[in-house]
Parts: sequence; C-alpha cells; structure tokens
Amino acid sequence: MAQLTVAKVKSVRKSGRYGDGAGLYLNVTASGSKSWVQRIVIKGRRRDMGLGGFPAVGLAQARHLAATNRTAVAEGRDPMAEKRKPSVLTFQEAAHRTHEANLPGWRSKKHAVSWMQTLKRHAFPILGNLPVDQITKVDVLAVLTPIWGVRKETARRVRQRIRTVMQWAIAHDFIEMNPAGEVIDGALPRMRKLGGHLRALPYKEVGEGLRIIEASRASNATKLCLRFTVLTAARSGEARGALWEEINIQDALWTVPPHRMKGGIEHKVPLSN
Repeated sequence: MAQLTVAKVKSVRKSGRYGDGAGLYLNVTASGSKSWVQRIVIKGRRRDMGLGGFPAVGLAQARHLAATNRTAVAEGRDPMAEKRKPSVLTFQEAAHRTHEANLPGWRSKKHAVSWMQTLKRHAFPILGNLPVDQITKVDVLAVLTPIWGVRKETARRVRQRIRTVMQWAIAHDFIEMNPAGEVIDGALPRMRKLGGHLRALPYKEVGEGLRIIEASRASNATKLCLRFTVLTAARSGEARGALWEEINIQDALWTVPPHRMKGGIEHKVPLSN
C-alpha cells in the first residue's frame, strides 16, 4: 500500500528517504530539495534510479515512471541503459557528425569535400532521412547495387563511407551491427582488383622523357614543375605546393614543413645545380 500522499510530499522538510512502496522513494536533502529515486533490481543487480526532482515530477508521475521501469525489467530490458541512450540520429545527421570527427585528421581539403559529396550524391537520396537504427542491409544494397558493376571505384568509396558512418553510430551506442560491413559481402559480386600503379620510367629514359614533355604543348609551369619533381625525387603534391619561403637558394636546400608531408615530419631536400 502506498505510504505517501500529495500533501506529505509537499510538506515534508526533514532530510531522509520516504518510501511510497514497490521501491519508490522521495529523497529529501538537508537543503530541502526533493527528488524521486527508484530502487530496482536489473539483471540481478540492485540499482538506484533517479526519476526526476519534485515538484517538476509529481507523485502520480513518479509512480507511473516507476511502474514503466518495472515493466521494462520484466520484459528483460535495462531501463537505465535506455535512459542514457541518446536520441537516434538520421543517417544524414550521423554522416555530418562523422565528417566533423574525422576532419582534423584529413590533410587534404579536397578529400574532405569529396567524402561528403559522395554520400550526398549516392547515399542520402535513399538513406539520408532514415534513423540509423532502422537502416538495414537491404537499404544499403539499394544504394550500392545500381553502381557496383558500373562505377567500381565510386561504388567502393560509397560503401566504405557508409560503413564508416555506421561504425561511428556503433561507437556511440545507436546501433549494434554495421549493415554495410561483411554482412552484405555475399550479395555483391566480387569486385575485380583495380589496376595497379602507372608504369615507372626507367632511369635511362628520364632525360628523353623530359625532352618529350618540353616539346609538348603543356604550360611552362607544368613542364618546370615536372622537372623540379624529377630532380628532387619529391611527391607530386609536395612539388605542386612548394613555396619560395621553403627554398634556401644560398644553401641549396628545400625544407618541406611537417604539415605538407604525408608522414607529418619536416623533410629537407638538397637541391642540385
């Protein structure tokens, strides 16, 4: 039988816990603030679960919340875990969160832009407005199947990026399984390995290759940049992004700063005559 009344809940001032029955208590602190606590056994462990403060949560509402939690436990659920679980995001919202989380680690702005554009073009029309916990293997395959055998590299990137978004959702307790992971491997034809690296020019042919480029209709900047790349054995991106402030003509030394290096370490390149 309930031991509390609305009048008693309002009037009580002395600190302590006042039972209402079935594990529901009104907790009164020394300062006079009041809150509801439910003592409940979840998966064999006795837990104290906060139900809110009084008067925001009244006696009737506290009893209703306590009864709802007891029902959840009887059904094998964990009401405390469900209470902590954040509101489920849509795939589009999760994609933006994933993009923001990874942005600091991407050195290329072009890649950061391309990453989101790929999802907007191919994934958002089907998955964008779906809550991530409602996305199934069928939904992911609806995105991939039309492009899988036609635009192989694009399809591979789309799948990888959907999988990354769903992996982020797993890490944040929105879902437990990745519908873009191995579970769909059997539904997609095996993709033949894409072509390897472009043929490297043998050392003895470099001079002739540069002469051919020099005689081409390429811009002067392109010709000089290629020659600079060959003479420094630099990556093309490092050469294309080179600044005069990085080059010491007197010491014949080119110093590439860490933020422009793939490994994030300063690189010194001796310059030939």
